[in-house]
Amino acid sequence: MEMHTTTIQEDKGDGIFHKAMNSESKPVWIPGPVIIGAGPSGLAVAACLKERGVPFLMLEKESCVGSLWRLKTYNRLQLHLPKETCKLPHMPFPPEIPAYPTKKQFISYLEAYAKHFAIEPMFRQEVQSAIYDARMGFWRVQANESEFLCRWFIVATGENAEPVLPDIEGISDFKGSLIHTSRYKDGADFEGQKVLVVGCGNSGMEISLDLCNNDAQVSLAVRDKLHILPREILGRSTFCISTWLLNWFPVKLVDRFLLVCSQVILGDTHKMGIRRPKIGPLEQKKSTGKTPVLDVGAFSKIKSGKIKVVCGVQRFTANGAEFVDGQVENFDSVILATGYRNNVASWLKEDSFFNDKEGYPRNPFPDNWKGKNGLYSVGFARSGLLGSSIDAQRVAEDIARQWSSETKHLRIES
Repeated sequence: MEMHTTTIQEDKGDGIFHKAMNSESKPVWIPGPVIIGAGPSGLAVAACLKERGVPFLMLEKESCVGSLWRLKTYNRLQLHLPKETCKLPHMPFPPEIPAYPTKKQFISYLEAYAKHFAIEPMFRQEVQSAIYDARMGFWRVQANESEFLCRWFIVATGENAEPVLPDIEGISDFKGSLIHTSRYKDGADFEGQKVLVVGCGNSGMEISLDLCNNDAQVSLAVRDKLHILPREILGRSTFCISTWLLNWFPVKLVDRFLLVCSQVILGDTHKMGIRRPKIGPLEQKKSTGKTPVLDVGAFSKIKSGKIKVVCGVQRFTANGAEFVDGQVENFDSVILATGYRNNVASWLKEDSFFNDKEGYPRNPFPDNWKGKNGLYSVGFARSGLLGSSIDAQRVAEDIARQWSSETKHLRIES
């Protein structure tokens, strides 16, 4: 099959491509991999490729790096894990950054990271489809009005591409303000209001705390069982302690230790209306991907009664909500802390590597990063930024090995 293509040329060997397309919109051949997403996962794999001398093209649908962090997170957000476990490959956080960086500090870190490695994404390029053409032996990536061809295709759009909006009866009838956490910025906007927060993950708990600190009357709707742990134990990160203990002890024993510490530090969550699952927090994370809540102060507000825990929402009314226990209450605003999902299944035309229902790799961590025909994933391990960094290094090493072999073969032929 004959196909006329335009090639995006490498700029002085530094791995950054510059567009050289004509008005006929011919398919554009990319000598190296195409990376989708300029968030932490995409930046991490791009930097690792740079370090190995492999050129690439990065496509990003928004107009900035780290768009989820910049555009869809609340102002008081901090990393829940220490910066040592959240750094991207080959560049630590500056020493003056505190142990738990703020949203603003993390965005600055991502921008500095992109600048340090001269990573220049093509912004406002939303991928409509990506499919492997077996006859050609290349991936065909359609983004806006352009089509790109490549041998290696890296999905780095992350786990949180789209907000999850719950299908609760009467939700469209509520006359007050109703927003997802992706649109929430500051508790000051809700001062003096009665606010219902639906969802009790890390975002729901932290937003409830933010609202409470800004003199809102907060109710927190908790439908499912969940684990709440202190962020630190004896001044050390709970996550780091857990990781260290898992080197020596089985997960069930480490879970038992964490729950004893939680009981001592936080108290009995069940008395406050928050029931724990039968399996421990680490075992639950491993089996379901559900992350325990790391408390940053919200639970003390719950114990003092300043944040009211209510059961799950049965239906919404025009002025508030009816709960599953039959109680009805009016609210000025509702905030849906119902999480995010990825959207890979909507545009990646492939059904062997990614699960077509949930959009995650079928193989769990640590075998989640490589598929067939040059397909890779970064940031889908359900292991946070640390998992993204591990994925990125494995993907870059694998592609670099193939790249070196092919370029060596070309030099021999020439």
